[in-house]
Amino acid sequence: MSPSPLQTLIRAQRRRHAQGLLLAAVCAAVVGAASTLLLGLSGWFITASALAGAAGLAAAQAFNVLLPSAAIRLLAILRTGARYAERLSGHIAALRALAAIRPVLFAAMAASPPGEALAFSSGEASSRLVQDVDAVETRFIRLSAPWGAAAAVMAGVALAALAGWLVALTILLSAGGAVLVASALARRFSAPAGREIQTRMGALKDVAAGFAAAAPELRAYGLEAWAGETLAARGQAVDAARLDAARARGWIALAQAATLGLATAAAIALAAPRGAALAALAGLAAAMAVDGVSNLVAAFDQNGAADEAADRLDAVLRHAPAAAALAPHPPAQSLRLLGEAFAPGERIAILGPSGAGKTTLLERLLRLRPSAPGALRMGDADLAGLDPRTARAAFSYAPQDAALIAGSVADNLRLAAPQASAEDLWAALHDAALDDRIRAAPAGLDAWLGDNGERLSGGERRRLALARAYLRPAPWLVLDEPTEGLDAATEALVLDRLRARLDRTAQGLLLVSHRPAPLAICDRRLVLAGAPAARREQAVAPLLILHEAR
Repeated sequence: MSPSPLQTLIRAQRRRHAQGLLLAAVCAAVVGAASTLLLGLSGWFITASALAGAAGLAAAQAFNVLLPSAAIRLLAILRTGARYAERLSGHIAALRALAAIRPVLFAAMAASPPGEALAFSSGEASSRLVQDVDAVETRFIRLSAPWGAAAAVMAGVALAALAGWLVALTILLSAGGAVLVASALARRFSAPAGREIQTRMGALKDVAAGFAAAAPELRAYGLEAWAGETLAARGQAVDAARLDAARARGWIALAQAATLGLATAAAIALAAPRGAALAALAGLAAAMAVDGVSNLVAAFDQNGAADEAADRLDAVLRHAPAAAALAPHPPAQSLRLLGEAFAPGERIAILGPSGAGKTTLLERLLRLRPSAPGALRMGDADLAGLDPRTARAAFSYAPQDAALIAGSVADNLRLAAPQASAEDLWAALHDAALDDRIRAAPAGLDAWLGDNGERLSGGERRRLALARAYLRPAPWLVLDEPTEGLDAATEALVLDRLRARLDRTAQGLLLVSHRPAPLAICDRRLVLAGAPAARREQAVAPLLILHEAR
C-alpha cells in the first residue's frame, strides 16, 4: 500500500531531522538502561551493606563500598544528562518538523477545490492547523520510546541473570506481557476515545469561532444564553470523550501496576535462595524493567487521537499545492458571457434581482465554481476547460464580502501585489478614497487592523478591499457591490476616481451593484432574470441573459 500524503510528509521530516531523532533515541536507551541498573544496583548495595554490617566489624571492613557507590553516582549522572538531552533533541526535531508541516497543510487547503476550500470555517481550519498537527507530534516524540523500553528490559534481564536464568526469563515475559496488555487495552478503549476527542474538539472550535464572529448579532437578538448553552453542550461532549480517555488510561495504569507487582514478587521469590542482596536486586530490576515500557505504553494511548488527526489531515493534504500562485497576467482579451461578446476595456454592469446569480456568475468567471462548457469564454478559450490559475490571472476581484487578514494595512494590500512599493499602495488607497483615513492613523501603512479589519468601519473595509483589487494589474476588474454601505458623498468620490483609473489603465470592468450611481460609469448592461436556486447552482446555462445597450 502506498503511503498517505501525511506519511510521506512525516517521512521526509524524519529524514531531514534524522540526526536529532537518532540522538533522542540513543539518549532514551541510555535513560532506560541507566534507570534500571541504578535502582537494581542501589537495592543490592543497600541490602548487601546492611548484611555486611550485621555480620560484624570484619565483614563490614572487608565490604567494598567505593566501587558500587561510584557506579551508582555515575548511573545517576548518566540518567539525568541523557534524559535532558533526549527531551531537548527530540522536542526540537519534532517542533521543527511541525513548523514545516503547517505551511504545507495551509498550501494544500488553498489548493483544494474552491467548493471544499470555501467550506472551511475559521474554526475548522484552525483545528486542522493547530489541534490535528499537534496530535501528530507524537509520531516524532514517540520514536525514542521503543529504544528506551528495550534498553530498560535488557538491563533488567541482565541484572536478573545474576540471580538465575529463570528470574531473567520472568522479567522478560512480564515486560512483554505488559506491552501486549497495554496495546490491547489502548485499541479497545483509548483509540475510540482519542478519535472522539479530536472530532468533538474540532466541532467545538468551529462553533466557538462562528459565535465569536456573530457576537454583535447574538447580543442584539438576546441569544447569548442560547449560544452559551450550545457551547456548553459541545464542551460537555468533549469532556465526556476526555473522561472516556481518562478511564482508558486508568485501566492501562491498573494493568501496568498489577504486572509490575506480580513481576517484582515473582523475581524476589525466585531469587530468594541466592541471598537477600540478589533478591533485592532482582525485585528492583523487575520493577524498573516493567516500568521502563511505560513510555511505549503512553504512545499506545495516544494512537487514537493521532490516527484521527492523520485521517483529517490526509483529507486536506491530498490536494497538491500549485507550483506558483498565479500565472502571468495575460494580455487583454475579449469575454463571451453566455452568448454575448465584450471587447477588452468595456465596462459592463451585471444586474438582476437578488438571487438571480450575479455573484455566482463572477465566481464562475474566476473558476471558483464550475461552469457549463461553452457558457463562458475568454478570447478563444473555454473557461470551463482553462487552468484555474490562467483564468484567475485575467481578473482582479473585489468580492462583496472581502476578507481581511489580522495584519497591517500594507499586509492586506500586498496580498494582491507582494512586491508593491509604498507609493503603489498610497496610489491604490487614493483611488479607493481611503488615503486620508490611513494617513491620519498613527502608524500609516503599518497601522494594525485586527481580525478581519475590526478596527475599520464597514465602508472602510470595503474600500480597503477595493484598493487591494486596484493593485493587481489584470485586464479585467471585477467588483461586487463596491459602494455598498457608503454615504452618497463618499460613493461619488470613489466612483469618480474609479472612472479616472479605468481611463488611465484601460482595464475592462465587470460590476455588480444594486445602487444606481455605479451604473453610470458602465457602457453596457447584462440583466440576469431570476432562476430557481437549485437549478442555478447546477450550471450557468439556466440563466437568461438579456443584453441592452445604454
